[in-house]
Amino acid sequence: MIKSEAGMRIAKLREAINEYRYQYHVLDSLEISEAALDALKHELKMLEDEHPDLITSDSPTQRVAGAALDKFSKITHKSPMLSIEDVFSFDELREWENRIKKIGGHDTVDYYAMVKVDGLAMSLVYEDGVLISAATRGDGAIGEDVTHNIRTIETVPLKLRGSHSGRIEIRGEVYMPKSGFDALNRSQKEKGLEEFANPRNVSAGSIRQLDPAIAASRPLAFFAWRLQEGIDVLNQADGIDALLKLGFVTPPGKHCKTLDEIRAFFDQIAHDREKLDFWIDGVVVRVNDNRTFGRLGVVGKTPRGIAAWKFPSEESTTKVLSVDWFVGRTGALTPVATVEATFIAGTTVTHATLHNADEIERLGLKIGDTVILTKAGDIIPKITKVLDQLRTGKETIIHLPTHCPMCGADVIRRPGEVARVCSNPQCFAQEREHLLHAARAFAIDGLGDKVIEKLFNAQIIRIPPDLFALTIDDLKDIEGFGDISANKLIDEIARRKTIDLDQFIVALGIRHVGEETAFALSLAFGSIDALAAASISNLTDVPDVGETVAQSIVDFFQTDYGKEIIEAYRNVGVVIARAKAVKRVLDGKTFVLTGTMEALGRDEAKEKIRLLGGAVSGSVSKKTTYVVAGVAAGSKLADAQKLGVPVLSEAEFLRMIE
Repeated sequence: MIKSEAGMRIAKLREAINEYRYQYHVLDSLEISEAALDALKHELKMLEDEHPDLITSDSPTQRVAGAALDKFSKITHKSPMLSIEDVFSFDELREWENRIKKIGGHDTVDYYAMVKVDGLAMSLVYEDGVLISAATRGDGAIGEDVTHNIRTIETVPLKLRGSHSGRIEIRGEVYMPKSGFDALNRSQKEKGLEEFANPRNVSAGSIRQLDPAIAASRPLAFFAWRLQEGIDVLNQADGIDALLKLGFVTPPGKHCKTLDEIRAFFDQIAHDREKLDFWIDGVVVRVNDNRTFGRLGVVGKTPRGIAAWKFPSEESTTKVLSVDWFVGRTGALTPVATVEATFIAGTTVTHATLHNADEIERLGLKIGDTVILTKAGDIIPKITKVLDQLRTGKETIIHLPTHCPMCGADVIRRPGEVARVCSNPQCFAQEREHLLHAARAFAIDGLGDKVIEKLFNAQIIRIPPDLFALTIDDLKDIEGFGDISANKLIDEIARRKTIDLDQFIVALGIRHVGEETAFALSLAFGSIDALAAASISNLTDVPDVGETVAQSIVDFFQTDYGKEIIEAYRNVGVVIARAKAVKRVLDGKTFVLTGTMEALGRDEAKEKIRLLGGAVSGSVSKKTTYVVAGVAAGSKLADAQKLGVPVLSEAEFLRMIE
């Protein structure tokens, strides 16, 4: 290809690639496949290699730019990058509003609220639409020039959409998606390297690398949250619209006219927080009108017209008072620490899980230690670090149990397993957990852990089938039960006496057998008697059932306990429905569900997939056939996009299973 033709082709390719980048990252709607986009990028690279004098700094091929630097140079911000006042409650937000109304002389003020992404603040400067510099916040006045690293981030346009002249400054946040962070840590672990502590730290560390190849290897992203200079807009809401048109991705936000609207937005974000594929620590509230914002001025290093309403802290420090061991359904002993009461993530915490003895050893934990306690969302608080520099010498070693704390039997460690377990299969702690597990499998409403414990301690029930022999008289002396509640529970139990074979297998609580395996077993054997009579070789013929699972199933049905349970269920009238007929139209296909399904519930969707011969997985991998994305799809959608797994909308999924 002659040079003039190459130049025209290069220009067209750059224009197309930039447009597809905009579709993919901003509109989340790529017209072509990622493979096709990669082919366009490859063609552009080949042409530029052939004609290096036609390479420009804004070409999509120039995201990994140049050699490593010896040191960072400094950039002085044209206008300071200031901090934000924190508020921690609606009352404090109202006080902030009262102050700005008084200072600004306004009776009414409208706002723009957006999620506060936990990342690294950044200033990007474009000249005539082309990125010329990127700087960290630094001390607010002077930051470090990290342009060479920012250029490697796909969500940072090297050239703005549209035609622009002069200087345009954009401010925003570099962050690492949760899905990317998890993948990065998996890679670190596979390489035998230390895992990273959190996405913010690794994002900041990646941006401050002198070698841009390191930043390029990390799954970094960028949110633009402020059109600082270069395009006149009347308010923040218009500024966000302008940023989108320029080719940036912006964080979730909303124009709010009142504090009540802000509170509703805050509550919704808090509710959806775990579904987001990025870490946030609150909501930023900004006076929407730019002139009003400017007139309010600055106090110290903080603009008066902006505040960050922070979520309750998810991390705190406390002291370990004691460690107790609890016995679960499988007999595994779990250590739980009692800690000095501390307020974290909106609740007062007094206990934290330690998972197992190996975790205690890894932490180097002693009783009396000061520790960092972490609670993410609704997850049980856990100890993540010991602050051993605060030790006084009075701390004591945590002794591992040699006997079950509930029944006194020997504690053993099975070959190849981490957990220490009670050697007594009839341990009453295990029996109590079996009861609760079965109640959940039978989907009996009103049979929570507290009710189960009361019935168990009163010696009214011992094994799961006893639940179906309960009477009104059994409940009348149990605290919390009156005539109405007792009748309601007995009626609910009666309604649940018929159960599908796969759910019955789950209810048995066989080690290593979860929902997917139970469903496969129900299809393969058709009845509980056939499953009970199956040999190791019969079982390993079932897809995804290996030697360990097969041995566990055989062992269960050969024990006196297993035989007793099956017979007892029959004696109380439990009816086990035979496996449903399966149309094999989804044979060999594995689905992952994410987000909220509007036409049918997630459990119903799973059952439909299984009844058509498909499988359902909880995580996305290269073996996943489809990801079905409902409303508010979370990190699994991002995983699918990263791995190139096809994504189905709910409507497409429903058409497939019709």
